[in-house]
Amino acid sequence: MNFWFAVFRQAGRNLRQTWTSQLMTFLTVSLSVLIFAFFYLIYTNMIGAGDRLSDDLRLIVYLEDDPGPEMQEQLRRKINNFDKTESIQFISKFKAYERFAEQLGEDSDVLTDMPKDFLPASIEVVPLKSLRGYNQIKLFSEYLATLPGSEKVQYGQEWVERFYYFTRLITIVVLLSGALLILTATFMVAYTIRLTIMGRHEELELLKLVGATNNYIRTPFLLEGIIQGFMGSILGLSALYVLFQWISLHFAGPGLLNLFNFTFFPPMVIVSILLGSIGLCTIGSFTSIQKFLKI
Repeated sequence: MNFWFAVFRQAGRNLRQTWTSQLMTFLTVSLSVLIFAFFYLIYTNMIGAGDRLSDDLRLIVYLEDDPGPEMQEQLRRKINNFDKTESIQFISKFKAYERFAEQLGEDSDVLTDMPKDFLPASIEVVPLKSLRGYNQIKLFSEYLATLPGSEKVQYGQEWVERFYYFTRLITIVVLLSGALLILTATFMVAYTIRLTIMGRHEELELLKLVGATNNYIRTPFLLEGIIQGFMGSILGLSALYVLFQWISLHFAGPGLLNLFNFTFFPPMVIVSILLGSIGLCTIGSFTSIQKFLKI
C-alpha cells in the first residue's frame, strides 16, 4: 500500500513539474483519438447502412415480352446457374401496370387512357447475401443482360458504385487516422517521459544510491503513460460524443441521418478504443524508460 501511495505521489509530482509538455501530449493524444474515432464512427455506420440497404437489393431484368411457363423455367435455371438466389419473381406487363397504379394512389386516374400492357415485363432477382459485394453484383448484372429476351438490367448502378467507392475511401482514411493515433500516442508520450527523465536525472541517481528499487523508480513513469492514454482517450471520445449529439440534434428529420439511422459506438468499441490508447501510451512510456533511464 505504501509502495503504490509513493508511486502515485511521484507520478503526480512528475506531472506538475512538466505540466506544459504533459498538457501538449494530453491534447495531442485527445485530438488523435478524436480524429480516429470520428472516421471510424462514419465507417461503422456506413457498413451498417450498406448491410441494411443490401437487404432490399434486387436486380430488375426488363424483358422484351412476357415469357411463357417454359421460358420462365428456362430463365430461372439460367439465373441459378450463375449462383443461388434468394428469390426470382416474374412480373408480367399487366402486373407491372397494377403495381404502378397502386404506387400512384389517388393519382392513378392518369392511367385511364393508357393500355394495360405499356409497361415492360420484368424479372426481379434478389441475390444471396453472400453475393452482395459490388464486383459480384456487377458481374451478376452483366450475366443477366445476356439472358434471352433481356433488354436492360437495373439495380441502382450509379448509387451502388458511389456508395462502394465512398466506403473504400473511408476505410483508407480510418487506416491513416489509426496510424496517426499510433504515431502520436507513442512518440509524444515517449518524448514527454524523456524530458521528465532528463530533468530528474540527478534525483533518480540519488534515489538509486539510497536503496530505491528499479520498480519504485520506473513505475511512476509508466503510470504517466497510462494516465495520458486514459485521459486523452476520454477527452477525445467525449468530444466526439458531443459532436455526434449536436449533429443528430441539428440535422434531425427526413435527411441523411434518418435514412441511415446513425448510431454512436457500442460500449465494447468504446472500451477497445480506451484500452488501445492506454496501451499505445504505455508502450511509448516503456520505450522511453528503456532507452533513457539507465538504472
